[in-house]
Amino acid sequence: MQSRLLVLEEGKDPSTTIIRTSQSRGSPLRILQFLLVFLGICIVFSMLSMYMIRYLGAQNVVPAIQSTFQPCYGEARSLESWIRPPSKLLHTMNDTELFWKASFVPRIKDYPFNRTAKIAFMFLTRGPLPMAPLWERFFKGHEGLYSIYIHSLPTYQPDFLHSSVFYGRQIPSQVAEWGRMSMCDAERRLLANALLDISNEWFVLASEACIPLQNFDVIYRYLSRSWYSFIGSFDEDGPFGRGRYNANMAPEVNLTEWRKGSQWFEVDRKLAIDIVEDHIFYPKFEKFCRPACYVDEHYFPTMLSIQSPHLLANRSLTWVDWSRGGAHPATFGKADINEQFFKRILEGQNCFYNNQPSSVCFLLARKFAPSTLEPLLENASKFFGF
Repeated sequence: MQSRLLVLEEGKDPSTTIIRTSQSRGSPLRILQFLLVFLGICIVFSMLSMYMIRYLGAQNVVPAIQSTFQPCYGEARSLESWIRPPSKLLHTMNDTELFWKASFVPRIKDYPFNRTAKIAFMFLTRGPLPMAPLWERFFKGHEGLYSIYIHSLPTYQPDFLHSSVFYGRQIPSQVAEWGRMSMCDAERRLLANALLDISNEWFVLASEACIPLQNFDVIYRYLSRSWYSFIGSFDEDGPFGRGRYNANMAPEVNLTEWRKGSQWFEVDRKLAIDIVEDHIFYPKFEKFCRPACYVDEHYFPTMLSIQSPHLLANRSLTWVDWSRGGAHPATFGKADINEQFFKRILEGQNCFYNNQPSSVCFLLARKFAPSTLEPLLENASKFFGF
């Protein structure tokens, strides 16, 4: 009555007010009815969907789930994908990602598959490989026993033929400066890429000026039967040895642990992983070993002599001639290539191999100019046996 009286006082038709009041009271009821109808449709649709999935789509849905998880049937393919080497060496990983991936180590040394151990030949170059034809002859007939990796200037575009053993073997590279940490970075990059092939067991660093001094069979046998890795590590007194030590490298490296050796090395898989995963010695050498401290002569020899001295032969397998003096070893030209020259290298040496005296001390030699290629090819069978 209060509503009706209020309307009458305003001079409005009471019937209109009653109708409006009824409409306002009916709105919640219609909303509730709509929600109930919508809920009913959803329930029916859900039941219909479950029916279709269970009885009509089972053949399509189940295989899709199995192909995703493959809890039982994917084991063989999983192992194969783990041990298969990368089909292409070019990738988009940065060094941090690459070194992390390369540092994985199987804890069980008995491989659950047929593994043929290979030698990884790692070429650290500026650009072309002028000795490539000689190396091609060296590798011929020994497929499956070696891998090849090339680190060059990033601007260099190789033009090897598709039939060449060097075709497609260039890794993602960066500028490497002589005597600086970027040179060791390049060497670690080569090792890391080679470690991605689980069949690589021995890792040989070579330059574009290197040549093999023995045939492949001799080199493979020499490395595979050795108890040690071949990297020089000497405690040298004077300005070019201990004189390059910086006291800021302690306590990781003390003066008595400071070592020097050749840049050109051969290491086994264990030491290659140690080099790649190192984060203890690297910062010290990067910060405190700069010219006139040449880091490529000290970093690996010092680190490995501290960590694994019992695994080092303390000599390099790469012959060089320092007799002419200067900061770099002698470079040989066409006139040097004769039988007497190589006889002096191959027969005039004495060393220890597996703790026994040996006259076979060097497997590679450097530095050979491009002009030496022709006489080397002409005399390779006589000099080197291939």
